[in-house]
Amino acid sequence: MKLLVIGGGGREHALAWKLSLSPRVHKVFVAPGNAGTALERGLENISITSIPELIEFAKQEQIAITVVGPETSLAEGIVDAFQAAGLKIFGPVQQAAQLETSKIFAKEFMQRHHIPTANYARFQDPVLAHEYIDQKSTPLVIKADGLAAGKGVVVAQTNEQAHSAINAILVEKNFGSAGYEIIIEEFLRGTEVSFIVMTDGCHILPLATSQDHKRLFDGDLGPNTGGMGAYSPTPFISPSLHAQIMRNIIYPVINGLKEEGINYTGFLYAGLMITAEDQAKVLEFNCRLGDPETQPIMLRLKSELLTLITHAVNGTLDKVDAEWDRRAALGVVMAAHGYPEDPRKNDVIQGLQDLIIDQENTDSFHIFHAGTRMGGNDEKEIMTAGGRVVCVTALGENVRIAQQNAYKLIEKIHFDDYQIRHDIGYQGINYQRKK
Repeated sequence: MKLLVIGGGGREHALAWKLSLSPRVHKVFVAPGNAGTALERGLENISITSIPELIEFAKQEQIAITVVGPETSLAEGIVDAFQAAGLKIFGPVQQAAQLETSKIFAKEFMQRHHIPTANYARFQDPVLAHEYIDQKSTPLVIKADGLAAGKGVVVAQTNEQAHSAINAILVEKNFGSAGYEIIIEEFLRGTEVSFIVMTDGCHILPLATSQDHKRLFDGDLGPNTGGMGAYSPTPFISPSLHAQIMRNIIYPVINGLKEEGINYTGFLYAGLMITAEDQAKVLEFNCRLGDPETQPIMLRLKSELLTLITHAVNGTLDKVDAEWDRRAALGVVMAAHGYPEDPRKNDVIQGLQDLIIDQENTDSFHIFHAGTRMGGNDEKEIMTAGGRVVCVTALGENVRIAQQNAYKLIEKIHFDDYQIRHDIGYQGINYQRKK
């Protein structure tokens, strides 16, 4: 059996690697992939990116199932196009993906279906937005409506920062058409967690819980990023809270979409704030797996990912369950110099080749590539090619040990002026210490 994974980041490396472990899989193609997927056994990169060419490739290679990683492909309607061509593909159609591609669509949908979230107002006119800010107290959250590569959200601690964010999005057009409209939200206080499920449009299979770290610097300081690390499971989601999230958020989303004539098949990511009253409220929806949450989640998944996705595509997700490694997993992102604003490329990465050999003989860690490419002498050197370069992911008996294991691995990897956080998992570790 041949499979195809769309995308070239750390999430896609993790998905392709996990799919390749099935004995039924002959090869997993990754479009376009990265240096990690180029070097991984059982994977092969293809340099095709256009949807028509991908459809033609899937037909020629008799691809059994295609799995979509990034939101941009979903926004372009890749699932609709593959389905129209009679090809099996796992991911939501373009209409359903509006939950992620439009913050306003998501907010209005949540209002209609009574899904708990922050209060908000929407604006196209910067003058009206500025006037609104002057009537509010900070902090406030300003979001570009469309996709902005994880950078279209500003948590404004002061009125000056809020006004600056409005100008950057609506006046200076820093995010192009994604910033045609904005929403201004109340700031929710609490603990932020990630809750990801698979669905076939009717049945829902929750994945392991996780917690992401969005800010660039230790202690959750600095600018927002696509994510500097994550761990799984998170102790902040108790069994009772898990049930609350499924009852008040996840089922209402899938059922609400169905009521509106939209069938949602794929991964659904809910970024949640857990308030002091132990209530979950939605910060955002993603219509795919989170990155870097995918990396520790895939490292913990003991079930065959292919089996889960096959059932989801066939509408029989209720016939299967997911089994998880009892150990915790933690991933630390090594980012390029200048990330997130202007990441430097083409730095040589040292130490990865030996770790690739080591990881083939253990299940205790995996180095997932994101912004990497092959280059240098005879195209045999691994080089930086993006903001988030690799996610060093390790298992441990608890979050603290997983953390220690991941940072020990980082000591073996080097590229010039790399950036990391030194406290990934700190909230979970502190929570467990208090228990």
